[in-house]
Amino acid sequence: MAFQDTGTGTDRFAREWRDWHRGHESALAHRHGFLAITGVHWLTGEPERFDDAPGAWSTGPDGVVVSLDDGEEIVVDGSPVRGEHRFGMLDERDGATATWGDAVIEVARRGGHDLLRPHHPDHPLRTGFHGVPAYEPDPRWVVAGRYAAFDEPRSTTVGSVVEGLRHVYEAPGRIDFELEGRELSLTAFPGSPPGGLLVLFTDATSGVTTYAACRELNVAAPGADGAVTLDFNRAVNLPCAYTDFATCPLPPSENRLPIAITAGEKIPYERARTPHADHAH
Repeated sequence: MAFQDTGTGTDRFAREWRDWHRGHESALAHRHGFLAITGVHWLTGEPERFDDAPGAWSTGPDGVVVSLDDGEEIVVDGSPVRGEHRFGMLDERDGATATWGDAVIEVARRGGHDLLRPHHPDHPLRTGFHGVPAYEPDPRWVVAGRYAAFDEPRSTTVGSVVEGLRHVYEAPGRIDFELEGRELSLTAFPGSPPGGLLVLFTDATSGVTTYAACRELNVAAPGADGAVTLDFNRAVNLPCAYTDFATCPLPPSENRLPIAITAGEKIPYERARTPHADHAH
């Protein structure tokens, strides 16, 4: 990304970043977003009831099943459901939802295990949300990189914030770039929209001013010559930075950068008691 460092250009850069960040914060505050999650329940073959969802839930060879008592009802794909409902087998990192009153009941598969996560819009974590602290935008953290595709996607297993859980991604390639006088690279995972890339990383600020476990950065699809732009001003927290009811992946070991990326989102206010946290905008 070419940037003309003039007063007008700097103002425009900062304004565009603030508009983007306000939109990001608004999306985080969605009434059924991850800030509304009230629990993560790992399902087994034994039907089990939970305080924040109706019915008895279990999983087995045919996938997730809920058995609703008389008077209990959920809505799936717009249709009321009573009695038993089978969600079927779920793909990894996929899921299904049902509504229950003003709540959304999420069924998902993570690390080869099925789970249930109710989203209640009145959850205090969501209703008390008041934005995300971040470094001031700075054009020097907009970095030109080069994407190098692997001959074949590499199956990459990474850890999780949930002890014992593993995530497996098919990494299509890596991004090489220079920053702070260092030659660096990041393994990239498939991003959104299709063709885009996603990088999970830590750096020397992790656990000091930024969330310890991981941050993520979306990268637009590479150009025909592999050119990409890394705008670390738009590095954001994963859900685990806000809630303990998340199963976020950790970055691959090669994505632990040895420099301080003083850009992007900081430790959330919700983690205010994290040691050494710096919460100033």
